[in-house]
Amino acid sequence: MNIRIATIIKYYWDEKPLILLLWIAGIVRLAAVIFAKGWGMMDDHFLVIEIAQSWMDGGNFNHWLPWDHTNEGPTGHTFFYAGLHFLLFSALNFFGIIDPQFKMFLVRLLHAALSMVIVYLGYRISEKLSNRNTARVAGILLALYWFMPWFSVRNLVEMVATPFLFIGTWMLMNASAKKKVYQFLLLAGFITGIAFSIRYQTVIYAGGMGLALLIQKKIRDAIMFGFGYLLAVIVFQGIVDFVIWNQPFAELQEYIGYNLDNAYNYLTGDWYNYSLLLLGIFIFPVCFFILIGFFKNWKKHLLIFLPVLLFFLFHSYFPNKQERFIFTVVPFIIVLGIIGWQKIMDNSAFLKKHSTWIRGGWIFFWILNSILLIFVTTMYSKRARAEAMTYLHKYEDVRSILLENTNGHGVQMVPQYYLGQWIKFFEVTQATPTDQLPEYALSGEVEPRFVLFYLDKNLTERVEAMKEYYPQLEFETMIEPGFVDKVMHWLNPHNKNEEIFIYRNAKYFK
Repeated sequence: MNIRIATIIKYYWDEKPLILLLWIAGIVRLAAVIFAKGWGMMDDHFLVIEIAQSWMDGGNFNHWLPWDHTNEGPTGHTFFYAGLHFLLFSALNFFGIIDPQFKMFLVRLLHAALSMVIVYLGYRISEKLSNRNTARVAGILLALYWFMPWFSVRNLVEMVATPFLFIGTWMLMNASAKKKVYQFLLLAGFITGIAFSIRYQTVIYAGGMGLALLIQKKIRDAIMFGFGYLLAVIVFQGIVDFVIWNQPFAELQEYIGYNLDNAYNYLTGDWYNYSLLLLGIFIFPVCFFILIGFFKNWKKHLLIFLPVLLFFLFHSYFPNKQERFIFTVVPFIIVLGIIGWQKIMDNSAFLKKHSTWIRGGWIFFWILNSILLIFVTTMYSKRARAEAMTYLHKYEDVRSILLENTNGHGVQMVPQYYLGQWIKFFEVTQATPTDQLPEYALSGEVEPRFVLFYLDKNLTERVEAMKEYYPQLEFETMIEPGFVDKVMHWLNPHNKNEEIFIYRNAKYFK
């Protein structure tokens, strides 16, 4: 049986590699759909899922919408991506599908399906610009690079925008062969413009595409592409904002102003930070193969090279340097990098003479990459917080929860989406001690029904101190973080992935 399977795999690798690559990518991404629950960073849950569920429930989490008295104006967020989730959740609710974890399973499944565009078009682009052998290498990396499946099922706008950029790029590469070339170019621009409504910064990539067309003296293509792009921006940004704020592009203006005013108020770094990041995530020595190859024949591949370079330079220059920002163009770097490296290998007598060392480098890469792939693809990130709220989902009318972390100066936000209720939260930390709790938190309608203690350090003393205010606290359960969360916390205690001890206020829930 094993010999037969190996024979089938070899046949498809040799004769129909794209089909095999899509199967491999799909299987690994399905594993991520099943096991990679939770969220990666704050933005891919609290700025997408929490927002959409709130709207579906008739609320206004984070006050993005103008119809409540606390809103002071646009907050600088595009409504497009969260709005799609609102429509999805509304449709699921109509059919009686309300379980938060199952809905997130479907969300991850849809994102995994969308990410297959990257593998498919990454292969097709590599084959068009090089050959089948190169395309197979690029395709298998896009399918199985250790970070790709996990990122593919996340609600990170930086990654969700990428398939639309791939589609637009592929369409421009093939526009001249189409009969209705003008309509095709308009559609290419429109699809690329959708990426803008997911992640504003993709305008830099789109601008690079237009500039590359102008440099190549494809004036008609650049104009028609630009018209299509502007049409998408007007429809999904200008009109939507006008309906909500009576002002076109209100959110975009706020976004630009906010980021300029707060450029140094988030994670900052040196101009070379993203270069070091790429060296790390691509794994030695393949990281050098890809980054060296990326610059090979750059003029020939200007339609991809220039947009990626401009995008990379912008983020390297801009002070705010969160790691995920650059991931939008990472698949393009892989594609051009492998194309260029294979070209270098074909033309270098020195590298051919030392091909054993190159082969050894690839073997080392695949061993390390495979280990990382297994752990990362199945990583349930932020498990403790997600499971704590999932556990409390069975209780009705929770009203409020107190989050206690007197070991530190703050607490991490917990997701009300998994709780299924929109409630009041109180915090007790070193920065906000118990005696600063508002009076209405000590008794009455919003008295906490549960107290969540972070970490077990000094737990007995902390529980006894809290019982002075809520004497009927009883231990309910303990929620552990995921394995990788534990490792990350062990490596760096600033990664807030602690155990959560849930205590029930027996005054309300016996």
